Amino acid sequence: MGSVEARGRIRERGLPRRAFLTIVGGVLLVSPLRAEAQPAGKVPRIGYVTSSARSVNVDAFDQGMRDLGYTIGQDIVIEYRFAEGRIDQLPTLVDELLRVKVDVLYAPSPQAMRAASQATRIVPIVGVDLETDPVDAGWVKNLARPGGNITGFFLDLPELSGKQIQFLTEAVPRLQRVAVLWDASVAKSQFKATEGAARAVRLKLQSLPVRQPEDFAASFEAAHKQRAQALVLLSAPSVFLNLNRLADLALQYRLPAICVFPQFADAGGLMGYGPNLTDLFRQAAIYVDRILKGAKPADLPIQRPAVFRLAVNLKTVKALGLTMGPSFLSRADKIIE
Repeated sequence: MGSVEARGRIRERGLPRRAFLTIVGGVLLVSPLRAEAQPAGKVPRIGYVTSSARSVNVDAFDQGMRDLGYTIGQDIVIEYRFAEGRIDQLPTLVDELLRVKVDVLYAPSPQAMRAASQATRIVPIVGVDLETDPVDAGWVKNLARPGGNITGFFLDLPELSGKQIQFLTEAVPRLQRVAVLWDASVAKSQFKATEGAARAVRLKLQSLPVRQPEDFAASFEAAHKQRAQALVLLSAPSVFLNLNRLADLALQYRLPAICVFPQFADAGGLMGYGPNLTDLFRQAAIYVDRILKGAKPADLPIQRPAVFRLAVNLKTVKALGLTMGPSFLSRADKIIE
């Protein structure tokens, strides 16, 4: 995933930057100061495979390994494979990593997780996936004890969707119709959760499934024709990589929009609400480290983000003719003016 250019002056409220994970199954993540030695003559090898190009999130994972005492290239090797949007190449990239006998596969995207899970049930897999329910997908038995070769970091989709819908209903007066733009290749569970959240507050929902960024403009046009009053942008790598473009389209069609990535507000969108991806990638290094030291993925509980950040762009609030009172803005962690 790539970075997003910030627009406007930013006023940010302080939250503990590393206060992040909830504990499932009573397991506490504690970062050791130094990495313990592997068997003599063996240098641990991590296979890093993802659907996008190299980004700042890769650097965050690398820094997480350094924080644990590793020197990359000396006492640990990371084999990087970037599909750069060519999703059909992921199975080949995973096979390459398995052939060089990596000790752990790290798969920080839903497409990479799918390819890795289909390729091996033996090599441990640590995933970062904001779009998939790992139980519903059949990857794990339950959150507390996954039971196989997969563990990692996944969103609580119903809870997230409920908060996004709540923020929109508070920000948009007399909201009745909301459109949902979602990547049909990865976000089915997320869309189902959002559909349920909208139904719970009696909102009419318009589904806007897309398969590639080229579909975005037509989806906004469809939302406009159906007189949608607001828009939810569900999580997907393609969405994260195109936040500036999506924010521009939302302004063009005068659609108040919220996205799971807080950076959406930096890009000019109305609101972003979700976890800090950089922290998530750093935390993933802890699970990789634990597996390298002998822990089994089957015993490492699935982790959920516990801290979410709400970002609001006041310039966009004014451009859309909305009013956000002090009680609403007091809940924002970041305000772009």
